[in-house]
Amino acid sequence: MECPHLTSSVCIGPDSAALPSGCPSSWCCSVCRSNKSPWVCLTCSSVHCGRYVNGHAKKHYEDSQSQTASHKRQEKPEPERTQHTVCMDCSSYSTYCYRCDDFVVNDTKLCLVQKVREHLQNLENSAFTVERHRKRKFLENSAHNKKLLKVNGSTTALCATGLRNLGNTCFMNAILQSLSNIEQFCCYFKELPAVELRNGKTAGRRIYHTRSQGEVNVSLVEEFRKTLCALWQGSQTAFSPESLFYVVWKIMPNFRGYQQQDAHEFMRYLLDHLHLELQGELDGSSQAIKSPANTSQSTSSKCCINGATTVVTSVFGGVLQNEVNCLICGTESRKFDPFLDLSLDIPSQFRNKRCKNQDNGPICTLRDCLRSFTDLEELDETELYMCLKCKKKQKSTKKFWIQKLPKVLCLHLKRFHWTAYLRNKVDTYVEFPLRGLDMKCFLLEPENIGPESCLYDLAAVVVHHGSGVGSGHYTAYATHEGRWFHFNDSTVTLTEEETVAKAKAYILFYVERPLLVVPEKL
Repeated sequence: MECPHLTSSVCIGPDSAALPSGCPSSWCCSVCRSNKSPWVCLTCSSVHCGRYVNGHAKKHYEDSQSQTASHKRQEKPEPERTQHTVCMDCSSYSTYCYRCDDFVVNDTKLCLVQKVREHLQNLENSAFTVERHRKRKFLENSAHNKKLLKVNGSTTALCATGLRNLGNTCFMNAILQSLSNIEQFCCYFKELPAVELRNGKTAGRRIYHTRSQGEVNVSLVEEFRKTLCALWQGSQTAFSPESLFYVVWKIMPNFRGYQQQDAHEFMRYLLDHLHLELQGELDGSSQAIKSPANTSQSTSSKCCINGATTVVTSVFGGVLQNEVNCLICGTESRKFDPFLDLSLDIPSQFRNKRCKNQDNGPICTLRDCLRSFTDLEELDETELYMCLKCKKKQKSTKKFWIQKLPKVLCLHLKRFHWTAYLRNKVDTYVEFPLRGLDMKCFLLEPENIGPESCLYDLAAVVVHHGSGVGSGHYTAYATHEGRWFHFNDSTVTLTEEETVAKAKAYILFYVERPLLVVPEKL
């Protein structure tokens, strides 16, 4: 939106002596000295922490409003002038007006906001350059120190790259970091050639039809590829996924704006659109992309979602068998449903158990959630089944079986549910294994499956911190080359398995354990 009083609210410029020096994203709040989520006031240049830390930026606005009101009462009455306090995020450089209660996109006649933004970006780039030179010099001096920093370091993971928050985009960052650590999925995209090299400058680009933008010629696959290539190169501390987010805005209207979004919903939209765009490249609308992953894709139509198989369905695609039995005549109906992830309810008897060490009853496990998903269930009055034999809606039972397991099993724990007019969070701790998740007992025909082919090891976890889906913060844990990392937007740290195991998981990514090939005896 545009703030109508921006010109009178912005009183500082890039040459203002009041602006702090150093890296803007690490500036400290002038009240609590926290360097998390710093915001600089464009009226007085003071720095305060955001509302999801200690909220001193908002408190600064409220204090300035009360001081202005008190000053007006002491002076002669004048026509009331609305006071707006505009501040800038020191990490994403987006501007926010507390009086308008929204992000603003306009600027002053002298373009002061853009000049301040460019000044902060220059400070950030200078700080990154100095830090990168310092690290390079330190590592060149001692290979032993390099090993200690990478293995035993507790603050910074040198080889990993964070993702900058562009304004409540932690939901996107957590999903991207998780997917970047699923090797068989990530490698497919990183091995793709650049979009302009495939078959002309517009090859690989899909035309999307949107209500407000008309025809939009963009490539989600290309921007996703660029983002994955930027991660794990070790050349920068944090990468800004602005181009990818721009494409997301263009083709996924639900995610426009800077409101907090649901990470699971974003993941499904992302995978579905990647699948559709890759289908367009495989069905002849542009050149088919050739990659080693193509040769291993299954041609089974059961695993296909909306048409031909792509790397999305070959990696995440599984099949459920849905059995419905009429309780009146006993008629059984079966159908196969393809899936990319499974959404699991947390059983109601565990919903008061908020942490692992709490003593009020047994701990909820991931197996409890899976068992609740596959248990026989009697459908209620609002879900009556249309029986073909009885020729009317009847009471019935429903049961799910897993007919085919995917290579990567994505499990979504349903932590948000509607009660009356509110969407509340289920904050129950769910215990999950880091290795050896055995899915054999949930299969339709387990006797036809070998014991090793049903085991899964954890690759990544998405965690939601906070009380509601429209607020809070998302982070991710992921394993890379045997070590666990914690991804918190632009900050990446090494962590321990014990820390991962204590997390209140929202989305879990399990990778199929590879089969051990026993050599034949001569």
